[in-house]
Amino acid sequence: MSRRLPLHSKIAVGIFLLFSACSGLVLATPEEEAELEQLNAIEKQLEIQREWVTYRWEKASFECYKDFWVNYCLNDARASYREELDPIREQEVALREAQRILRKSIKDQEDQRRAAERASPLKAAERADNQRQFEEKQKAAAARAADLEQRRKDAPKRAQENKAGTQLD
Repeated sequence: MSRRLPLHSKIAVGIFLLFSACSGLVLATPEEEAELEQLNAIEKQLEIQREWVTYRWEKASFECYKDFWVNYCLNDARASYREELDPIREQEVALREAQRILRKSIKDQEDQRRAAERASPLKAAERADNQRQFEEKQKAAAARAADLEQRRKDAPKRAQENKAGTQLD
C-alpha cells in the first residue's frame, strides 16, 4: 500500500538533501537557527503522528483479544502498525540528520567567533590587564597576611608595653 508523504515531511527530506548537497556552504547563524526551529516544529509533528499510530495500534491490539483468532489479529495489527510507522521513522531519520548538520554548523560558527574574539588584540590587552591586576591583588593579599602574622608575633610584646605604660606608680 503506497502512502503519500505529508508536506512537512517533504520539507524535512528537502532540507536534509539541501544540507547534504551544500554541506560546505556557510549560512548566517540566525538563518540556521530559524531553520533549526522549523525542524524542531516538524519533529513535534512527527512525534504527534507517532503517538497517534501507537494509539491506533494499542487500540487494535486490545480489540484483538475479543476475537477468537487472537494471534492472527495481533499479527495483522502489528503489520499495520509497522506499515504506518516506517514512513515516520524514515522522516525522523532524515530530520535528525538535518538537525545534526545544523547544530554542528551553528556550533562551528560559535567556536570560530569565540576564537576570533580570543585572538583580537583588544581581548589580549584586556587579558594582560586582568593578569596584572590579579598579580597585584595577590601581592597585596600576601603583604596583608605577612603584616597580620607580624602583628600576631608582636602581640605579646605590645601587650607587655601597653601594660607597662598604663601602670600608675
